[in-house]
Amino acid sequence: MTHPGDAIVHIIDDDPSVREAMAWLLRSRRLLSQTHASAGAFEQTLGEAEPATPGCILLDVRMPAVSGLTLFDRLLARGVTAVWPVIFLTGHADVPTAVDTVKRGAFDFCEKPFSDNALVDRVEQALALSRERLAERARRQALQARLAELTEREAAVMTRIAEGRANKQIADELNISVRTVEVHRARVFEKMDVKSAVELANLIQKR
Repeated sequence: MTHPGDAIVHIIDDDPSVREAMAWLLRSRRLLSQTHASAGAFEQTLGEAEPATPGCILLDVRMPAVSGLTLFDRLLARGVTAVWPVIFLTGHADVPTAVDTVKRGAFDFCEKPFSDNALVDRVEQALALSRERLAERARRQALQARLAELTEREAAVMTRIAEGRANKQIADELNISVRTVEVHRARVFEKMDVKSAVELANLIQKR
């Protein structure tokens, strides 16, 4: 369930009445939002950094200057949509456009007028997905940090452990003693925070 203060819904629409209505709707479901009158205004707020907090984007398709579809392409290229799912809002039914944007990574494509409850349900699902993606990114970053702590020899031993080789095999391949392999194995397990070769193999498969 979404809780206040832990995620932001970005509403991007050139119509102020739509922005206010959407913000009010989200507040009624205890969801925080920020409104943006144009693609440029949103991009200025976004800055250059990758999104670090959960969020999603409600994006109007047709806007002056920079359309929602053009902004989507920019956000897609920057990787923003990989963290913040995009829900398109349109007053003009365009099935081919809807299909294309969803294929390219849009979370949903909603035609106005839409069911308030259905839309907010989709927003909450998008925010849940955003949290999952941020958690996965953090997990991968933590794993890369642990891998970076390994020495070159520890990394070589780790790879062979994960492939199921016995200590004697590893020792022969690396031209070191079995005792040295055992020492490296213990250090690898400690640095990677695992208890077994199987756990290690499962972990590094997720790199």
